[in-house]
Amino acid sequence: SRGYRLPTEAEWAWAAIVQADGSSARFGWGQELPPSAKAGNFADQSGATLLGQVIAGYDDSFPVAAPRKRFKPDRHGLFDLSGNAAEWMHDIYEALPAEGRTDPTGAGSGEFHVIRGASWRHGSVTELRLAFRDYGKEARADLGFRLARYAE
Repeated sequence: SRGYRLPTEAEWAWAAIVQADGSSARFGWGQELPPSAKAGNFADQSGATLLGQVIAGYDDSFPVAAPRKRFKPDRHGLFDLSGNAAEWMHDIYEALPAEGRTDPTGAGSGEFHVIRGASWRHGSVTELRLAFRDYGKEARADLGFRLARYAE
């Protein structure tokens, strides 16, 4: 099929983590906490009454989801890879192997899909890291999807 699909976890990770110089970013805004002003939509002071943990001193003015394209795109022109909504991946969840694999697509079958990216609910260092992996099979208020397409 040459139509649209969910991105693989490897595609998402490459787009989100690998920088122009080949280094790896720790967070969507760079290497250090706290996020720079208006870096993205995360668990912030505007959502403090709704959320258990927020980023101290950070306020993006959106207690829940923000309108699309509200924050700056990354170097690929992609919006909100980190922040606003976590994203479903094509891959079925499995523990990552000790040795790396080139362009893996996850387990062949299983119950849970991989979820990547921080959302407006995420405020812990662990959840904000671009390397953070989650899994699920049910919809959530902070979970969305991004479309990918096969290259010709």
